[in-house]
Amino acid sequence: MNAPVRPDDLRKAVVDSLSAPSEDIARHVLAMAGANPNQIEKAITTGTGLVAYDLQAPAKNLYPFNAPLIKSLPRTGGVGTATNWKAITGLQGSGFDATGWVPEGQRAGQMSYVTQSRSAAYATLGEEDQATWEAISAGRTFEDVQATMTTRLLQKMMLKEEMAVLAGNASLQLGSPSAPTTAATGTGATLPSATYSVIVVALTLEGYRNSSLANGVATSKTVTGADGKTFTINGGSSNKSSNTTQTVTLGQTLAATVPAVQGAVAYAWYVGVAGSETLQAITGINSVTITAPLASSRQAATAITADCSTNATGFDGLLTTALKAGQGGAYVNTLATGVAGTGTTLTSSGYGSVEEIDTMLQGLWDAYQVSPTVLWVNSQQLKDIAAKVLSSGSAPLLQYFQNPSEGEVRMTAGAAIDFYFNPFLNGGMKIPIKIHPFVPPGTVLAYASDLPLQYQSNEVPNVAEVKVRRDYYQVDWPVTTRAQMVGVYAEETLVVYAPFAMAAITNIAAG
Repeated sequence: MNAPVRPDDLRKAVVDSLSAPSEDIARHVLAMAGANPNQIEKAITTGTGLVAYDLQAPAKNLYPFNAPLIKSLPRTGGVGTATNWKAITGLQGSGFDATGWVPEGQRAGQMSYVTQSRSAAYATLGEEDQATWEAISAGRTFEDVQATMTTRLLQKMMLKEEMAVLAGNASLQLGSPSAPTTAATGTGATLPSATYSVIVVALTLEGYRNSSLANGVATSKTVTGADGKTFTINGGSSNKSSNTTQTVTLGQTLAATVPAVQGAVAYAWYVGVAGSETLQAITGINSVTITAPLASSRQAATAITADCSTNATGFDGLLTTALKAGQGGAYVNTLATGVAGTGTTLTSSGYGSVEEIDTMLQGLWDAYQVSPTVLWVNSQQLKDIAAKVLSSGSAPLLQYFQNPSEGEVRMTAGAAIDFYFNPFLNGGMKIPIKIHPFVPPGTVLAYASDLPLQYQSNEVPNVAEVKVRRDYYQVDWPVTTRAQMVGVYAEETLVVYAPFAMAAITNIAAG
């Protein structure tokens, strides 16, 4: 260990070295201090940390904001707690409804009307956020924290509004599904031999979006508002079914099906030893096959204790309205379940169309003389429709054109169907096929934005519209702590004047 350097010795060394180069002075002083001058860092590198920080401003908003329905639906004003209207749904002629003959000199009988009183209650949608004063101050020169917070808050609220307009469910309860039917079939699976118990839970579109294998099926949740008060909201799931047991030997596949539940777009399947069933699959059809060993650490079926499919404080969305066949909707086709847990796919007509869509379009014309103006689908069904339309049977109907001057054939891989032609309307019409980010696999929603000419005197301004008592508004709450608290709200309801101009095809298997 080096002896400590006395101040007098250090001073003398410096004085004696004044005539030497500066590097020698430094080396002499370091040596006197007990340090090895040959091991001293002679340069500053980036590792030293004395560097600038290149932070791009403002923050990049890398999340999708896609809300086509609320951007396309008309928005009209309203007052009170609900909007109300009278609907005349039929004209009943005197005598025989389809026979109008009257004898000479006599008068016809008096016709009658089929009327309904309808209403739609207003509901409130909203979202809140806050930024501390320190965050607002620290964000200066990077971004306006208060402004960007409000923008993102509005976008999130509008995404929730899009889901409400599409799939809000205030009235169509799913109840409890029937007990599933099970079977053990085939060879080659790796599911261990055992007697398995199967339970199923039906999901609305809200339930499908709120649920996952990792987090489980959404039931109900108690929300603590920014004001400290609490309320309960339902996630969109039915009550659970009774269980069915099935013995499986190694190599067999466990298959299960359940009768389709009106209003459901997906099904959650719980499998395991009786009394210990856990979530193993979520399907877009009312059947499932289990071929591999069960996954562990999943939600238990005991977590499902009630029907949590509706929210009385909300309103019915377009899909819910369409699925209420016999209760105001016009046409719903729930495809049949195939054998051994498989589903039914869309069917090619062989002449450039899809059988199920053709049947739907014909049904809407035969019953109501209407046609959809758009088909909302998901990516799976868009791909399936293209595959069915561009089948080998439709090949003779397709053409490609070659530029003779190029001397070669150039083609682009991939194909999509932009429009679907509906012949069941005077003159026919082209219906655009559009992907909606929230429409689930296995579902096609047909919607008419306006009615055909034969309905021109119907006094219906729009087939459907968003009736707003108070449109988007921002609330800057009083300061009660050192943070700026903001809420964005809207008070509205979805009014569907002509539910018969909507239709849905559900329970479609991929393929």
